Amino acid sequence: MYILSSKQLAQVDKATIKNKAITSIDLMEHAATLCFQWLHTRLQGQNIKIHVFCGIGNNGGDGLVIARHLFQHGYNVNCYIVNFSDKRTDEFLTNYDRLKEIGEWPTVINNETNFPKISFEDIVIDAIFGNGLSRSPEGFTKKLIQYINNTKVFTLAIDMPSGLFGDKSVTKKDAILKAGHILSFQTPKLAFLLSENKEFVNTWEIIDIGLDEESINNLQPKINFTTKSEIIPLYKPKDKWSHKGTFGHSLIIGGSFGKIGAITLTSKATLKIGSGLVTAYVPKCGYNILQIAIPEVMVEVDDDKLLTYFNFKTKPSVIGIGPGMGTAEKTALGYEKFIKENKLPLVIDADGINILAQNKTLLKYLPKNTVLTPHPKELERLIGTWKNDYEKLTIAKQFSKNYNIILVIKGTYTVIIDNEFMYFNSTGNPALATAGSGDILTGIITGLIAQGYKPKYAAIFGVYLHGKTADIAIQETSYETFTASSILEYLPDAILDLFNQEQINEVGNEENESTT
Repeated sequence: MYILSSKQLAQVDKATIKNKAITSIDLMEHAATLCFQWLHTRLQGQNIKIHVFCGIGNNGGDGLVIARHLFQHGYNVNCYIVNFSDKRTDEFLTNYDRLKEIGEWPTVINNETNFPKISFEDIVIDAIFGNGLSRSPEGFTKKLIQYINNTKVFTLAIDMPSGLFGDKSVTKKDAILKAGHILSFQTPKLAFLLSENKEFVNTWEIIDIGLDEESINNLQPKINFTTKSEIIPLYKPKDKWSHKGTFGHSLIIGGSFGKIGAITLTSKATLKIGSGLVTAYVPKCGYNILQIAIPEVMVEVDDDKLLTYFNFKTKPSVIGIGPGMGTAEKTALGYEKFIKENKLPLVIDADGINILAQNKTLLKYLPKNTVLTPHPKELERLIGTWKNDYEKLTIAKQFSKNYNIILVIKGTYTVIIDNEFMYFNSTGNPALATAGSGDILTGIITGLIAQGYKPKYAAIFGVYLHGKTADIAIQETSYETFTASSILEYLPDAILDLFNQEQINEVGNEENESTT
């Protein structure tokens, strides 16, 4: 699912109106009616007081349409015009007249004395400002937003919480409405996916208002919100004529005294996701642990308690490196030699990233499309500091472009950055905030590359599956009791979730027929 900027959405709106031979009023009526239907389905005529606050632009026009439908269906509605300017859009004026035609006259708010009484059990519909806002609200409009926030009432924002910008950071955060839920049109907004906006964006969903898909595709957007429909085509089913050599040989390098658990988790994940062969390269202190914990994994050893020599004999097809490795001087020196000599595909995590951050000259030796999987602090060490999340993404994109690498920036909405393209992940929840979760992700991505997935798609697919395990697990367990090992437990379910039961049965029937 593409993420469009405010400018791009305006272009698509115009193209839709032209290509579908409709008017902007028609499009507004359709979009706002869908919002009303969403609300009506949930309220079913309940006698809850609903306050609809409308600006004097197109977002306000949406609010007027919603208010009209609420009135016509017998809801207890108060509608207000937030009169912050003398300018009104034609769409707003048309829907203002339509509301008056059914005998309902909105209350005009010109100053603080006009603010209505709002009770905690009421509902507020926010249609003051939309996605095109570029300046923070001021004056009594800002105070109205603060007043609504202070009531702690449930607020349903239409398209965008008032005061929040779609494409840039907001400095005046006391002028942003805190939305309980957002109904956004056609595509997610970048603002919804960034941690700096978390207090204004609780939950959100997209309403497909039928914008012209060809026009969207023609824009060739560079930001994507990756959902199941985009993931399914990436899946490579295993052919019945294949064997373990068909699915690659992964080498997992890492571990140090006291941190062998990290490399154990990574090795398990690499095997679990389907890598044909897996070898772990660890200090000698980890040998017995790996041999006992994962009998399917081969083991090579380095120095006693830490990695020093990096002189493995295995000939892998991909290498995952860093979990539990440490940053000791001897390890850093051996790692530097390894990086300068290696030509194989790489997935680098944890201390592998930290050593690169300490010696950035090594970055130029990384093979093209090397995957780095930093958490926020590791990313900061790697690319430097940033003022806000938008600047972070800009710096990260330039970093990816400079070194021809793929960044997997872990977070609530993990984002995969490949040059100028960004892929935000749609799966996952707080259960993944647990020790070892990142080690598992490194193994999943490495194992996918071993099987022939291109690094970018391995990262996108791996992050999606990683998150999906937590989404499935949380239906029967709690955030607190979910551990990194739980990811491996639910990984088969995450893969099976890509297909409906009929598809699974068809595969099973084909296998049965081939063996009878």
